[in-house]
Amino acid sequence: MVKKDNMVSKLKEIVGKDNVIKDPDQLKAFAVDGKKPKIVVAPGTMDEVSKVVAYANEASLTILPMGNGTKVGMGTVPEKVDLLLSTLRLNRITDCDCDNLTLSVESGITLDAVQKRLAAEGKGYFLPLDPPHTGKATLGGIVATNSSGPGRLLYGTARDLIIGMKTVFPNGDIVVSGGKTVKNVSGYDMCKLLIGSNGTLGILCEMTFKLLPLPEKATTLLFPYATLEEAVQFGREILRSQFLPSSIEILNRTALKKMKPSVPQQGNYLVAIRLEGVAEGVDRQIAEMGERAKKGGCLEPAVLHSELHTSFWKALRDFSEGLAEDGSGFISFKSNFLISKSGEMIGSYEKAANESGIDCALICHSGNGVLYSYAFAGNGVQSKKKSLLNLAKEFSAAASRNEGRLVVESSPPAFKKGMDVWGEQRGDYEIMRRLKREIDPKGILNPGRFVGGI
Repeated sequence: MVKKDNMVSKLKEIVGKDNVIKDPDQLKAFAVDGKKPKIVVAPGTMDEVSKVVAYANEASLTILPMGNGTKVGMGTVPEKVDLLLSTLRLNRITDCDCDNLTLSVESGITLDAVQKRLAAEGKGYFLPLDPPHTGKATLGGIVATNSSGPGRLLYGTARDLIIGMKTVFPNGDIVVSGGKTVKNVSGYDMCKLLIGSNGTLGILCEMTFKLLPLPEKATTLLFPYATLEEAVQFGREILRSQFLPSSIEILNRTALKKMKPSVPQQGNYLVAIRLEGVAEGVDRQIAEMGERAKKGGCLEPAVLHSELHTSFWKALRDFSEGLAEDGSGFISFKSNFLISKSGEMIGSYEKAANESGIDCALICHSGNGVLYSYAFAGNGVQSKKKSLLNLAKEFSAAASRNEGRLVVESSPPAFKKGMDVWGEQRGDYEIMRRLKREIDPKGILNPGRFVGGI
């Protein structure tokens, strides 16, 4: 067992005394599911990350990597946290080549900071990712969890946008995969392995992304419907048509009431569609979609431009952040399923929530087969624990029936101990376990927090 004073001394030697936190009161702010780290260390370069990880591996110290902590609610309760490795000092743009539509950045920079820089370049560019908490989420955290938002319908996820990575593996080695060339396909694609690995295989230090020019025009169309069947049918028609929306979302009434700012609603469900592209093409789609919606029972469509357009999608992406600011007690879930089963999923979840007496907000990426659910328990999460666990089991069963699975995105630690937050294990779990054992034989990186206790 390494003494804490020796650990602190060695880490200060690597990253400097100002970048090591050992004070118990300060460490409380870094607790994960109630587990406080022994030490917080903040390397400022990839070389420093390498040395910290190599030291931790030699001393068999566990490491939990973290940026701003917007995704830290995911995963099981950690068994122990020796070192919390903060990536926030790794916050530089190392290469911005808009002419070739590529961008290289360190993992601790926020997506918001990157978008602001790109928008000011030439005629304007952007990184086509829109996950929750865009103002705070670091690109390392976004990639490590493969976090995405409504725009994945058109632009895909991090798996579709990353072309290169520099990662520190558990033994301290710096591993370079991919590169700046968009068509670089030589060798095994390590990037795909690391994206979504939740910090269990390596510390992401630098990533290279593909960029796009900013669209000439962006508009939001809101189509309210009285029934779920009408809303789902319209969404399917748009998905199967010649239209090219970047997002197709279906929200229930509870979600609309809970959004900040809230959205005026006539019916019980809202289909929200985002259009981006050449102005002439966007205008044509607005007119044609409006005509099609009226024939399908739409109540009173609305078009949002400029600030209203931007604020709507920010409120939708950052839905959980708005709930937290409002003081709402909630547990959030993410389910995937066959794209054709969005109606069945929303209907099943609403039925289960109504029968349990628990209010539930539903936001469905209907073109992607992803459903976000927010079960509200007020201030009585503990008193409603049994009902919430039963509801989670109903949700999980519905996802399985539609060839998907349920993941608990955020919840109190007591709730996590009552179920597997990653859902039922699939046949590929054994492959994941063997990869973890091969790459991280001592199990120092984020141990026990990922699928199956990896």
